[in-house]
Amino acid sequence: MMSTITRLLTNKHVVIAMLIAPVLAVIAYFAVDASVSEAPKAAQPGKSYPLAVRSNCRYTSGFCQLENGDMKLKLESQGIEDNQLTLRLISELPLEGVRIGLAQTSPQAMQATGDKGTHWLVSLPAPKSNDAQIRVAVSMAGSHYFAQTPATFIEHKTFYTEHQQAQDAS
Repeated sequence: MMSTITRLLTNKHVVIAMLIAPVLAVIAYFAVDASVSEAPKAAQPGKSYPLAVRSNCRYTSGFCQLENGDMKLKLESQGIEDNQLTLRLISELPLEGVRIGLAQTSPQAMQATGDKGTHWLVSLPAPKSNDAQIRVAVSMAGSHYFAQTPATFIEHKTFYTEHQQAQDAS
């Protein structure tokens, strides 16, 4: 007497269907992606585009990454000294100009530190609250990119540094 499962697994139609179904699912996944996804478009001169704020901007990581297609920026905090926050911006592509500021203040122009336009530096007044926002706008090849990010990343603090400081204090 054969069980129902044994009969099912010996049926050649069922076995072929079990082998073909995963292949069809993978093909359907890529077909839907190709038909629904938007093709990347080149930035048009004179237009503005938002930069995506990566997750490391929301934590005390010491840096913040901003992206939109090929435009990749990295804001690094150099720390707070004499109530001044020093930020460095690194770009993979040469920039024409950068303006940055806290949300409550007017933006300042960052100064290029090299002749390639990929490294920029600025000193800003230190944020007065934990929920301060930093706004950045850059221009490249006539296009403008902008973002607003929490200022949480300006302090580099990890569990290891807190633990080490606690041990040093004792």
